[in-house]
Amino acid sequence: MSMINYAAREISCKIVYYGPGLGGKTTNLEHVYGRVQPNTRGKLISLATETERTLFFDFLPVDLGTIRGFKTRFHLYTVPGQVYYNASRKLILKSVDGIVFVADSQVERMEANQEAMQNLYENMQEYGYDLSTMPFVIQYNKRDLPNAAPLGELQAALNPGFEVFESQRQRIAPDPYHAGENLIDQIPTGEWVERAPYFEAVAVTGDGVFDTLKAVSKLVLKTLA
Repeated sequence: MSMINYAAREISCKIVYYGPGLGGKTTNLEHVYGRVQPNTRGKLISLATETERTLFFDFLPVDLGTIRGFKTRFHLYTVPGQVYYNASRKLILKSVDGIVFVADSQVERMEANQEAMQNLYENMQEYGYDLSTMPFVIQYNKRDLPNAAPLGELQAALNPGFEVFESQRQRIAPDPYHAGENLIDQIPTGEWVERAPYFEAVAVTGDGVFDTLKAVSKLVLKTLA
């Protein structure tokens, strides 16, 4: 989890971009890195595999303020998308503070999305992390493609919601990013569920990239406040 550097007066937080291979995780990080002020960012490190790259870098946002007098430094990581790099995926998830799941909107990639989401749940459980209680955001990438699945189908498959058992939380919570939608809602069968915030994106043009990052960053900061 987050690390405190008292000498530098900084809190370091780790955000991991997870998802299927070639879904847009690397493109997200490259876009962010290219837009962050050079004097606030560290070096972009790339670890190449045969089919994909794992990227990571850190940056100090200038517009998020401080937490109890400490600045917040975010460390952004991608995981390899291919399933046979699962050991690397698990290692990168260690001590994570926030997750962005980057889904590939193409209809033919639905199964790969579901497999990657299931893999995320399993790897988080191995560390004893509860995905329903930590900062977690979903990005539906490649929304510009003609074979992009309808948003409703993606939501049903990848973001059906975690059941809410605490009675004090069983009340409607509007989605601040989508008018008329709720993050916590009661489904027709009577159960209360909480869905992760989601964003539509076209990472190659940057659309939705910073919206996604800002949302997960705010959730991480909320856990520190």
